[in-house]
Amino acid sequence: MKKYSNDLALTVLLEQKNTMRCRKGQSIIIEGSPIHGIYFVKEGKVKVFSTGINGREQIMRIATSGEVLGQRVFSSRQTYPSGALALDETIMCHFTLDTMKTMLQTHPKLAFDFMVYYAEELNRTESKVRMFAHMTVREKVIDTLLYMHRKFGQKNGFLDIQLSRRDIADFAGTTEEQVIRILSALKKDKAIKSAGKKIGIPNIQVLKDEIDEHHYFIQS
Repeated sequence: MKKYSNDLALTVLLEQKNTMRCRKGQSIIIEGSPIHGIYFVKEGKVKVFSTGINGREQIMRIATSGEVLGQRVFSSRQTYPSGALALDETIMCHFTLDTMKTMLQTHPKLAFDFMVYYAEELNRTESKVRMFAHMTVREKVIDTLLYMHRKFGQKNGFLDIQLSRRDIADFAGTTEEQVIRILSALKKDKAIKSAGKKIGIPNIQVLKDEIDEHHYFIQS
């Protein structure tokens, strides 16, 4: 939405946004709750997840500045199909469903950008499903670390995001115990380093090479 902030035709509608400050660990969207609008991340990091069998979370992505939450509100569903939770201090911009519909119906360029966004998101999701079907658990954990590296980079030698071992497991679709064992093995192989929750990747190419056949270039 930032690219349209200077569009005079959209100014009135953009001013209808509600800015929210969220604490670390605060729920932004409750899975299964009635739809009440769409969110954009202004600052911070947000995990987007769905609940599976026995209440187990599956983290689908980590959203950051400029990304959208709750974008599936334009389907026929009456409730949010996934939840969202702030991973650190986060600032969100919220638009009601009616406001978003008005913007999309009256501004073709914005509507086109949303259509492209949906197409790219669908492609990423389908690619991830195909890729994960052929990966070992170790490869899934490595792919998760590479995803974090692509999206957040490193600061002072460590990934610029801290996730619990449980969160890594929920993202990779495995168990916390398996993640702990695999991270330990990767550390022993000097493929990663760690300090508490912090994980660093000394040589990114080492991890890339291990899952090269699964096409690391796919953004998920």
